[in-house]
Amino acid sequence: MGQPLRIGIVGAGKISGAYLDTLARLDSLKLTAVTDLDPARAKEAAARGGAEVVGSVAELVVRDDVDAVLNLTIPAVHAEVALAAIAAGRHVYGEKPLATTRAEAAAVVAAAKAAGVRVGSAPDTVLGTGTQTARKAVDDGLIGTPVAATAFMTTPGHEAWHPDPEFYYRPGGGPLLDMGPYYLSALVHLLGPVVKVTGAASTPRAERGIGSGPRAGQRFAVEVDTHVTGVLEHAGGALSTLVMSFDIHAAHLPRIEVYGTAGSLSVPDPNGFEGPVELFPAGGPWQALPVSAGYPGAGRGTGLADLADALAAGRPHRASAELAQHVLDVMLTLLDAAHQGTSLPVAGGVERPALVTLP
Repeated sequence: MGQPLRIGIVGAGKISGAYLDTLARLDSLKLTAVTDLDPARAKEAAARGGAEVVGSVAELVVRDDVDAVLNLTIPAVHAEVALAAIAAGRHVYGEKPLATTRAEAAAVVAAAKAAGVRVGSAPDTVLGTGTQTARKAVDDGLIGTPVAATAFMTTPGHEAWHPDPEFYYRPGGGPLLDMGPYYLSALVHLLGPVVKVTGAASTPRAERGIGSGPRAGQRFAVEVDTHVTGVLEHAGGALSTLVMSFDIHAAHLPRIEVYGTAGSLSVPDPNGFEGPVELFPAGGPWQALPVSAGYPGAGRGTGLADLADALAAGRPHRASAELAQHVLDVMLTLLDAAHQGTSLPVAGGVERPALVTLP
């Protein structure tokens, strides 16, 4: 094995802990620097990873000991931080979404191509054994020709547990842009790119209240759709029904199911790396499938490790900016279709990432 990819983290908020856990156990990645608007958070994260605290993004991206920037900022500045890192000649891997607008996403992809650097984006949960085992079952024809899929993410909202939830309800947030990347990335892995969408959306409550932390009880305005539903047409002809909601208190809906001419497939939560995959062949009964693909024991940051390995091997990385850009375009087109009350084509497309074979 060659030298590890040296990582500088921008943003040491709640999600950074999961990344720090993964970085600590992967030989292909080494944390060297951390910066955050809150110096105390940066100091804590740096101490966990044996790294140095840096005063600003501008300082971090030009450090000689940073090969790649791990962008864990809020969605509104994802593109800004990514472009700063690319301009400094650094690879970038960021939290989802890649950006909040099509123009920003296109600018990031174009800048990376011109600079000859890699850009990756969460979610990398789809590289775990759950989604990848399901993907292999589809590819192996265990359900015949895929006909349809369902994908449901239902929750009453994040304000009950998150002490600073406002960004979930501002432009760039909402259930679709927040959680949709997990479900849509999984659907692209399972069924291929999306070519057309039909949608509907609503905002039942104009404001919400913070339910925990020092600001509990404070009210804030809701600026985005909080219940979004749609039908997605995949390039291969399969139709996926999608529901993303911050307005449902409880449900018995599945996370993802895929239906084919010869059976059905139950797929685990795409917000996790593992989970049971169940097959119902025509005539039944349901049966659990053994793990057959994916990175075992994966955690947040596995996509960055896949990027590092891809650099060394000269192959495409799987949690790519192009996939994230397609997912963003699907989500924004779905919202456009919902607001216009129509169906709309999805411009462009993306290649399905390669299956993650078991080591």
